[in-house]
Amino acid sequence: MIEIQSNRSIQVRRREINPAVPITWDMENDNGRKRIPLKFTSIEYVQVLKQFDAANMKGKYTEIRKIERIQNERWFLQYSAHRDAFKQRSNGSPYEKSLFHGCTDVAVDSIINENFNRAYAGVNGIAYGNGCYFSASAEYSHNFAIPNSFGERHMFLAKVLTGKSTIGNPSMKVPPTG
Repeated sequence: MIEIQSNRSIQVRRREINPAVPITWDMENDNGRKRIPLKFTSIEYVQVLKQFDAANMKGKYTEIRKIERIQNERWFLQYSAHRDAFKQRSNGSPYEKSLFHGCTDVAVDSIINENFNRAYAGVNGIAYGNGCYFSASAEYSHNFAIPNSFGERHMFLAKVLTGKSTIGNPSMKVPPTG
């Protein structure tokens, strides 16, 4: 859009303010999902790298090629609704954690487009039941980030809603109620 004011024209980009998505998201020219490479000098990049290295990863990799912010508006809005409902039920106990998930490069696009899907459970075992497994330890998740033909590994740092703990078993299909 071009606005003309006082005999000069200025190109203005406007975007709808949607309080449901983070202000840092770039919502222009997308289809509701995007992979945004972070600049290594950005606060977001440094925070992710610190969490990664704090999890005993220093020295376990030779190079981080890139860190991307995954923007999927559909999944974010769904997560936000679950988070809000979970918060009301949890009586103020901790409910959201940043956890790591290592995977193959083949799984990356599927996770970005279709989210973490229990239907794919069992690829690396189901010791605690069907589901997607996350860890507070990047070192542990690193074991599931199988290198591709270029030696690259892929890992997600995801916000995960956590509830009451239970003892899992391989036959568990869904978490117990309560």
